[in-house]
Amino acid sequence: MYKLEEGKKLVFFARKNIESYLNTRKNIPIQDIPESFKVNCGVFVTLHTYPKYSLRGCIGYPEPVLPLIDALLDASVSSATRDPRFPKVRPDELKNLIVEVTVLTPPKLIQVPNVEKYPSEIEVGRDGLIVELGYRKGLLLPQVPVEEKWDSEDFLCHTCNKAGLPLDCWMDKNVKVYKFQGQIFSETKPGGEVIEKNFTE
Repeated sequence: MYKLEEGKKLVFFARKNIESYLNTRKNIPIQDIPESFKVNCGVFVTLHTYPKYSLRGCIGYPEPVLPLIDALLDASVSSATRDPRFPKVRPDELKNLIVEVTVLTPPKLIQVPNVEKYPSEIEVGRDGLIVELGYRKGLLLPQVPVEEKWDSEDFLCHTCNKAGLPLDCWMDKNVKVYKFQGQIFSETKPGGEVIEKNFTE
């Protein structure tokens, strides 16, 4: 678990790195990196327009394959410039975007006696999902079903869709479903106060 002060630093670094990359094509140098940021950890950076709160980019690392700070810097640039769903963020656009950082726990395979039990193993607001079949994989963060007002079955279906699979593919016993949790740190307005979002209280 990361403290709010650490979350504020993560969001600050993400915003400053996007700003630096958009203007110079270089990442920001970071000195005196906190020890907690050197631990391998999954992380996503999400950009939303303000004040409409429309998605503008979301890229990250589901698995803890890099130190958190390295994954954060790469994900921040990717969310702004490499999300295939959106055009690249313009330098003058960043002042109208909210930066959100989600730090992930390692994904765990959900094991059920039969596929009908999957929805009961998922808590909306707490869990994120990964659906995997062969080379196809889809991920949705824990905040998505809350924002979209989905129940756990809707959440499963939309994660299947994210993987490019049929909505009901989670009913296929060959499909693997993983869940993970996330700590969400977000600006309340572009460059403004950073809060930790909690959807389970």
